[in-house]
Amino acid sequence: MNVYDFTAKNKRGEDKSLADYKNNVLLIVNTASKCGFTYQYDELQKLYDAYKDKGFVVLGFPCNQFAGQEPGSNDEVQQFCKLNYGVTFPIFAKGDVRGDNAQPLFKFLTAQKKFEGFDMNHPIASKLLDALKQNFPEFLEGDGIKWNFTKFLIDRSGNVVKRFEPTTNPAEIAKDIENLL
Repeated sequence: MNVYDFTAKNKRGEDKSLADYKNNVLLIVNTASKCGFTYQYDELQKLYDAYKDKGFVVLGFPCNQFAGQEPGSNDEVQQFCKLNYGVTFPIFAKGDVRGDNAQPLFKFLTAQKKFEGFDMNHPIASKLLDALKQNFPEFLEGDGIKWNFTKFLIDRSGNVVKRFEPTTNPAEIAKDIENLL
Protein backbone atom coordinates (compact mmCIF):
# COMPACT_ATOMS: atom_id res chain seq x y z
CA MET A 1 0.00 0.00 0.00
CA ASN A 2 1.15 3.54 -0.76
CA VAL A 3 -0.20 7.10 -1.02
CA TYR A 4 -1.54 6.46 -4.54
CA ASP A 5 -4.07 3.99 -3.11
CA PHE A 6 -6.00 6.84 -1.45
CA THR A 7 -8.58 9.36 -2.52
CA ALA A 8 -9.30 12.70 -0.90
CA LYS A 9 -12.01 15.30 -1.34
CA ASN A 10 -10.94 18.10 -3.64
CA LYS A 11 -11.94 21.73 -3.04
CA ARG A 12 -15.38 21.03 -4.55
CA GLY A 13 -15.91 18.02 -2.29
CA GLU A 14 -15.42 15.49 -5.10
CA ASP A 15 -13.26 12.40 -4.72
CA LYS A 16 -9.79 12.91 -6.19
CA SER A 17 -7.49 9.92 -6.60
CA LEU A 18 -3.97 10.55 -5.40
CA ALA A 19 -2.91 8.16 -8.18
CA ASP A 20 -3.33 11.26 -10.38
CA TYR A 21 -0.05 12.43 -8.84
CA LYS A 22 1.81 9.20 -9.64
CA ASN A 23 5.51 9.58 -10.49
CA ASN A 24 5.74 12.94 -8.70
CA VAL A 25 7.49 13.76 -5.46
CA LEU A 26 4.80 15.01 -3.07
CA LEU A 27 4.77 17.10 0.06
CA ILE A 28 1.48 16.52 1.90
CA VAL A 29 0.72 19.19 4.50
CA ASN A 30 -2.16 19.80 6.90
CA THR A 31 -2.80 23.53 6.87
CA ALA A 32 -4.71 26.32 8.61
CA SER A 33 -5.29 30.00 7.85
CA LYS A 34 -5.21 31.40 11.38
CA CYS A 35 -2.17 29.65 12.84
CA GLY A 36 1.21 30.87 14.01
CA PHE A 37 2.67 28.69 11.24
CA THR A 38 0.44 30.07 8.44
CA TYR A 39 3.44 31.99 7.07
CA GLN A 40 4.63 28.57 5.85
CA TYR A 41 2.19 28.87 2.93
CA ASP A 42 4.67 31.33 1.42
CA GLU A 43 7.58 28.89 1.75
CA LEU A 44 5.47 26.00 0.46
CA GLN A 45 4.58 28.03 -2.62
CA LYS A 46 8.26 28.87 -3.18
CA LEU A 47 9.16 25.17 -3.01
CA TYR A 48 6.36 24.35 -5.42
CA ASP A 49 7.48 27.06 -7.86
CA ALA A 50 11.11 25.95 -7.66
CA TYR A 51 10.51 22.25 -8.32
CA LYS A 52 7.12 21.79 -10.02
CA ASP A 53 8.72 21.51 -13.47
CA LYS A 54 10.83 18.62 -12.16
CA GLY A 55 7.84 16.62 -10.91
CA PHE A 56 7.16 18.03 -7.45
CA VAL A 57 3.71 18.84 -6.05
CA VAL A 58 2.60 20.27 -2.71
CA LEU A 59 -0.83 19.05 -1.56
CA GLY A 60 -2.53 21.14 1.13
CA PHE A 61 -5.15 19.67 3.45
CA PRO A 62 -6.92 22.32 5.57
CA CYS A 63 -8.00 21.18 9.01
CA ASN A 64 -9.94 22.89 11.80
CA GLN A 65 -9.02 20.43 14.58
CA PHE A 66 -6.33 22.59 16.17
CA ALA A 67 -7.89 25.38 18.24
CA GLY A 68 -10.36 26.21 15.44
CA GLN A 69 -7.64 27.79 13.30
CA GLU A 70 -9.31 26.94 9.97
CA PRO A 71 -12.88 28.18 10.52
CA GLY A 72 -13.75 29.17 6.96
CA SER A 73 -15.60 27.30 4.26
CA ASN A 74 -13.69 25.48 1.51
CA ASP A 75 -14.21 28.49 -0.76
CA GLU A 76 -12.94 30.89 1.92
CA VAL A 77 -9.86 28.72 2.46
CA GLN A 78 -9.12 28.71 -1.29
CA GLN A 79 -9.54 32.49 -1.49
CA PHE A 80 -7.37 33.10 1.56
CA CYS A 81 -4.52 30.97 0.19
CA LYS A 82 -4.63 32.57 -3.26
CA LEU A 83 -5.04 36.20 -2.12
CA ASN A 84 -2.63 36.20 0.82
CA TYR A 85 0.07 33.79 -0.35
CA GLY A 86 -0.44 33.36 -4.11
CA VAL A 87 -0.95 29.63 -3.62
CA THR A 88 -1.26 27.72 -6.89
CA PHE A 89 -0.66 24.20 -5.57
CA PRO A 90 -3.74 22.01 -4.89
CA ILE A 91 -5.65 22.72 -1.68
CA PHE A 92 -8.13 19.98 -0.84
CA ALA A 93 -11.39 20.17 1.13
CA LYS A 94 -11.24 20.67 4.89
CA GLY A 95 -11.16 17.48 6.89
CA ASP A 96 -9.86 15.84 10.04
CA VAL A 97 -6.25 14.67 10.17
CA ARG A 98 -6.21 13.05 13.62
CA GLY A 99 -8.49 10.93 15.77
CA ASP A 100 -11.25 8.51 14.87
CA ASN A 101 -12.60 10.68 12.06
CA ALA A 102 -9.22 11.36 10.46
CA GLN A 103 -9.06 11.04 6.70
CA PRO A 104 -7.72 7.57 5.82
CA LEU A 105 -4.74 9.19 4.08
CA PHE A 106 -3.61 10.80 7.33
CA LYS A 107 -4.11 7.60 9.32
CA PHE A 108 -1.82 5.95 6.78
CA LEU A 109 0.77 8.75 6.85
CA THR A 110 1.07 8.78 10.64
CA ALA A 111 1.29 4.97 10.72
CA GLN A 112 4.18 5.13 8.25
CA LYS A 113 6.20 7.90 9.92
CA LYS A 114 6.12 8.34 13.65
CA PHE A 115 6.36 11.56 15.64
CA GLU A 116 10.03 12.19 16.50
CA GLY A 117 9.63 15.46 18.39
CA PHE A 118 9.66 19.16 17.61
CA ASP A 119 12.73 21.13 16.59
CA MET A 120 13.15 23.07 19.83
CA ASN A 121 15.45 25.56 18.09
CA HIS A 122 12.43 26.92 16.20
CA PRO A 123 11.27 30.25 17.72
CA ILE A 124 7.69 29.03 18.21
CA ALA A 125 8.51 25.50 19.42
CA SER A 126 8.50 26.12 23.17
CA LYS A 127 5.25 28.11 22.93
CA LEU A 128 3.65 25.32 20.89
CA LEU A 129 4.76 22.64 23.33
CA ASP A 130 3.51 24.66 26.33
CA ALA A 131 0.14 25.30 24.63
CA LEU A 132 -0.24 21.61 23.83
CA LYS A 133 0.62 20.57 27.39
CA GLN A 134 -1.86 23.06 28.86
CA ASN A 135 -4.74 22.89 26.40
CA PHE A 136 -4.44 19.70 24.35
CA PRO A 137 -2.32 17.18 26.29
CA GLU A 138 -4.00 14.32 24.42
CA PHE A 139 -2.42 15.61 21.19
CA LEU A 140 1.02 14.79 22.59
CA GLU A 141 0.17 11.10 22.97
CA GLY A 142 0.98 8.64 20.21
CA ASP A 143 2.04 9.42 16.66
CA GLY A 144 -0.97 11.43 15.47
CA ILE A 145 -0.64 14.88 13.96
CA LYS A 146 0.27 17.30 16.74
CA TRP A 147 -0.55 20.62 15.04
CA ASN A 148 -1.05 22.46 11.76
CA PHE A 149 1.66 22.34 9.10
CA THR A 150 2.89 18.81 9.73
CA LYS A 151 4.47 17.72 6.45
CA PHE A 152 5.04 14.32 4.84
CA LEU A 153 7.49 13.84 1.98
CA ILE A 154 6.48 11.18 -0.55
CA ASP A 155 8.75 9.65 -3.21
CA ARG A 156 7.78 9.06 -6.85
CA SER A 157 6.59 5.55 -5.99
CA GLY A 158 4.11 6.82 -3.39
CA ASN A 159 6.15 5.80 -0.35
CA VAL A 160 6.30 8.00 2.74
CA VAL A 161 9.95 8.99 3.08
CA LYS A 162 10.00 11.50 5.90
CA ARG A 163 7.81 13.41 8.35
CA PHE A 164 8.45 17.03 9.28
CA GLU A 165 6.73 18.68 12.21
CA PRO A 166 5.40 22.28 12.12
CA THR A 167 8.70 23.43 13.62
CA THR A 168 10.48 22.51 10.39
CA ASN A 169 10.15 25.39 7.95
CA PRO A 170 9.46 24.25 4.37
CA ALA A 171 12.67 25.88 3.07
CA GLU A 172 14.61 23.40 5.23
CA ILE A 173 13.10 20.52 3.24
CA ALA A 174 14.54 21.62 -0.12
CA LYS A 175 17.55 19.30 0.05
CA ASP A 176 15.34 16.29 0.85
CA ILE A 177 13.12 17.16 -2.13
CA GLU A 178 16.13 17.54 -4.44
CA ASN A 179 17.41 14.12 -3.38
CA LEU A 180 14.13 12.53 -4.51
CA LEU A 181 13.89 14.44 -7.78
